[in-house]
Order: sequence, then C-alpha cells, then structure tokens
Amino acid sequence: MDFLLRQKGRASMEFLVSLAKAAAPLAPRWTGELAAAGVSAATLPEDLDARHATVEAALAGSDAFATAALVGEFASVEHGRAAAAAFAESADVLAPRLRALEARGPARLEEAPDLVPPAYWEGVWFHRTTGGWNGHPEMGFIHGELIHRHYVARTFPGDIFAQRASVLALLPEGRPVRDICELGASSGHYTVALQRTFPEARITGVELSLPMLRQALRVANENGWPWRLVQAAAEATGLPDAGFDLVTSYILLHELPAEACRAVWQEAFRLCRPGGMVLMADVTPYRVHDRLGAWRADWLAKRGGEPWWRESATLDQAAAAREAGFVEVTEGGPGGAPYPWVTVGVKPE
Repeated sequence: MDFLLRQKGRASMEFLVSLAKAAAPLAPRWTGELAAAGVSAATLPEDLDARHATVEAALAGSDAFATAALVGEFASVEHGRAAAAAFAESADVLAPRLRALEARGPARLEEAPDLVPPAYWEGVWFHRTTGGWNGHPEMGFIHGELIHRHYVARTFPGDIFAQRASVLALLPEGRPVRDICELGASSGHYTVALQRTFPEARITGVELSLPMLRQALRVANENGWPWRLVQAAAEATGLPDAGFDLVTSYILLHELPAEACRAVWQEAFRLCRPGGMVLMADVTPYRVHDRLGAWRADWLAKRGGEPWWRESATLDQAAAAREAGFVEVTEGGPGGAPYPWVTVGVKPE
C-alpha cells in the first residue's frame, strides 16, 4: 500500500528507526561485559527468574546495558504513539482512501458485534501498542503499515516478509491446498504470503481485532483477492468442521497463554479435513536456546509487552499438536534456522 506521510510524522518514525540502529552496537558491549564477569550459558542457573537476577546483578554497573534498556523502553512505548500521531497528521488524505478500499470488494468482512474477547486478550497492550489492538479505530493501518513496515521491518534482522513465505516451504508435498484458514490474521501480512503461494486457494482469515481485519480487507480489495475475513477467537472460530486443507498461523501462539495454545491446536484439528495439514510458525522455544539465549528472549519479551511469551515458548507445541490428534508432526525453522519455529502436522485420513 503506497502512501506518503506528512513531514512531522515521517520525521518521528525515522527518528525511532535511527535510534534503534544507533543502539544496536551496545549489545556486543554489554554481552562482553557479562562474559568478563564470568556469566555465560554454562554458568547461569536453570531457573529462569534466577537467571534474570544473576544477569541484572552482573550488569548493575554497565552503562552499555543501562543505555540499551533505556532506549528499548523508550522505543517500546513511543512507537505506537508516534505512529498514531503520524496517522492523525495525514488523516485527511488517508482516511478517505481507506474507506474507499473497504467498499471496493471483492473481499468480505464478517463482524461479530456481540463478541466477548477472551480474558487473556481484553485490555492487554500487546507489543506495548497504546490501547492494544483495539486502541485506535485505525490500529490496523497504524500497526500494519506505519509500525510494521516503517519501523519493525527496518530494525528487525532479516526480511520479515520473506520469512512469512519461507515457512510454507516446510509443508508436506503432494497434498492439495484448496481451502486455507489462517488463525490470527491481523492486518494481513501472512495472508498475502498465503495468497501468493497458493493463488487458486480460497482463504479465510480469523482475527479478534476489528481494526486489524479492516486493514486486511483493504489489502485484499486493493489487490482483487476475495478473502473471507471473520472476527472470532482463534480457539473458537465458529467455522464448520473439516472445511480446510490447511489451517495455519504466523506469530500468533506467543500472544496466548499455554491453555489457549492447546485450545488453538484442538480447533485447528477440528477445522482440518482428513488428510489436511496444520502449520503454526512462531517464536523459538526456550529449549532450543542455550540458557543465555533463553534469558535474553525472556528479557526482551517482558520489556516488549508480551505477557504470554514465556508460557508459549515453554510449551511443547509439537506435543500439543499430537495431543490434538495430528500425526507426522515435525518442527524446526526454514533452512535450519531457529526462527521462526515451525510446527507442521497432518490430520489422519
């Protein structure tokens, strides 16, 4: 989606990108200080909370660590505010265009005005985005375009959009993909990868946040894609049994407590046709990291507004898939990389 922000909004977003890049060299410095203090993956305690205490004590006098934490804290809070302000500055131009895209078709949005969000979701400011996913009527555009494309994509290592397509190469070969259900579709970035990989498939996207779904609707309409977009929880979609050849999600499970993750696997099994596939791509499990890597992931998650990250990252997702009934379950990352971590399974014929 091409658009141009006015000068103040562009400058605010560019400042946050520049700040994040300027702070990047601090990590090797404090990591070196940690090693000099005798703290390593081998010496850290097994208990994760004890690891936090050990690292914080070792780096109590580190200017590099303190500065990195301060910059991270500022960016975590400010990125949502800056993006919302950037939208407001250009809303007179952007809003009419967004309304026109919503009305264009051929995609359709099925709202659920009486939906009661799950307790784990309601009122949570995921990613510390002000107000959470429903915190602004245009949060779908603000997060999907301004934050994700113009901040996260420029500060995250690697190509986050190419990653979305790469996980699909891990699907078993030779199985038909005519109907796809994406759980946690958000503003449609992974849905685009699904569409381009399986251009003839019928795609249904499920998402709790209506502002996010409206942005996905615009993306689909702008490209002429007839997506069906449904407002519902991933663990209780209300969709018919056995209606899909592929049930999938990208970076959804870490937003859920362990109980909800298990429920999502159960729902995916219900939605799959016999012989259908499931693919869930998410964050690297802590058991794949060494102790220092798991501490760092947990530290970033706590500061980044991820209340359920640890529950999800310590849950054996492959075991949850098998418990739901899937077979031929595999896990790993594209090209052997640890991120994103992909769990794939098949529903028995």
